[in-house]
Amino acid sequence: MQRRWLGNHSLEVSSIGLGCWGMSHAYGPADEKESLATLSSALDMGINFFDTADVYGDGHNECLIAKALRHHRKDVVIATKFGFVGDEHGKVSVCGRPDYVITACEKSLQRLGIETIDLYYLHRRDPDVPIEETVGAMADLVVSGKVRYIGLSEVSAETLLRAHKIHPVTALQSEHSLWHRDVEKTLLPRCRELNVSLIPYCPLGRGYLTGTVKSLADLAEGDYRRGIPRFKNDAMARNQQLVERLKRLSRQSGHTPAQLSLAWLLAKSPSIVPIPGMKRRRYLKENAAAAGIQLSQALMDELDALGRQVSGERHNAQNLLFVDQ
Repeated sequence: MQRRWLGNHSLEVSSIGLGCWGMSHAYGPADEKESLATLSSALDMGINFFDTADVYGDGHNECLIAKALRHHRKDVVIATKFGFVGDEHGKVSVCGRPDYVITACEKSLQRLGIETIDLYYLHRRDPDVPIEETVGAMADLVVSGKVRYIGLSEVSAETLLRAHKIHPVTALQSEHSLWHRDVEKTLLPRCRELNVSLIPYCPLGRGYLTGTVKSLADLAEGDYRRGIPRFKNDAMARNQQLVERLKRLSRQSGHTPAQLSLAWLLAKSPSIVPIPGMKRRRYLKENAAAAGIQLSQALMDELDALGRQVSGERHNAQNLLFVDQ
């Protein structure tokens, strides 16, 4: 597996990471035995960049990572996130208060069973707390040795700049794929300006770009995608044109739709490191192989032309409220 540097040569990671949230959260039932086997196989394939968060499975995901990687600490880069909180009524909000930053970090360290978090993200910006205060507390964690580098997730280019002035931001996590290109307008240029790496989550369009999801019937009960407008049957029917064109290009190139989707992202910039979510071993080899694919300029141009008109919002109304525009 090829490697890439995050930020200003801060962390060296595999060019494709592993998003672990589906092992505990959102995509229907998960098999812990299979999840552990997937994490082990990822290590064998040279993947060393593992992404989790305290909210995934209400801490379960961090505990799962700890169980799988405890004997490989020196060989892996662990990224986790904080910020989402829930009350006794199940209402979810975001907290970026300095005191909460410290408390959340301590709890993640305990669940992960480590002394230092390699990359610590603010999962979403708290609209009631200036970003300078939140990042200031994150910077204190770096000084104390509990965090090596800091990152942000789903923030605007302006928020990124404000945060970076307080403490260098190593990575920005945001959705970016063939069917979500908004980051290319202002956020990606700002990342280049500040030497901030972009970590695309859902680089396969929450599975849609693989061509395996054609209707709601393909999604398990409890799968959070059932509540996303882009996955409603009418929107999927319209978006199927994108997938069919992607399938045609995959047949012509000899690569799978997932591999083309990941290779396209990797070719965009050497500072981009996608983290596809994988909770089963059968997807690992296919996705990891994308790191070695070289796309011609002609194929890049054809892929670039896809996804300019996508039907449906990428989040439900509630989750859109948490995105810093």
